[in-house]
Amino acid sequence: MKRPGFTLIETLLVLALAGLLVYGGAVSFKQLMPGFRLQAGAWEIGSSLNQARFGAIWRGVPMRVRFEPSGYALEIYDEGAKAWRPARIARLEGVTIRANNSPTFHPEGTVSDLATIYVSNARGGYKITVAISGRIKTVKAG
Repeated sequence: MKRPGFTLIETLLVLALAGLLVYGGAVSFKQLMPGFRLQAGAWEIGSSLNQARFGAIWRGVPMRVRFEPSGYALEIYDEGAKAWRPARIARLEGVTIRANNSPTFHPEGTVSDLATIYVSNARGGYKITVAISGRIKTVKAG
C-alpha cells in the first residue's frame, strides 16, 4: 500500500532548489548595491546642501558643507566664538566624494565659495553644482 506524502529525496531536492534560488537572488542583490549606494550618496549630499542653504536663511547665520573623500560635515558659524562648529558629520559608505570647495551659504540664500562636487563609485558618478544664487543641480556623469 502506497502512503500519501513526499519521499526524503523529493524533499531534499525541493530544499536544494529553493537554496539555489535564494543564493542567486542574494548574488543579484549584491551586484545592485553599488548603484543604490551611489544614488543614495548623491541624494544625501544634495539634501545636505539644501539644508545648509535653508538653515542659513532660517537662522540668519552662515552655514557651510565641508567635504572629505568619505563623507561631509555640515557646519554652522558661531558668531560669539568666530568659528565654525559641526552641526552634523556623516560618512557615506561605498562612494568617493571629490569637491573643489566648501560652499558657504549666507542668510540671503546666496553662496560664496562656489562648488562642484563629484560623487562616484564603480557604477558611475553624479556631478553636483552649486550656483552663486544658491541653486543646487545634480546630473548623472558618464
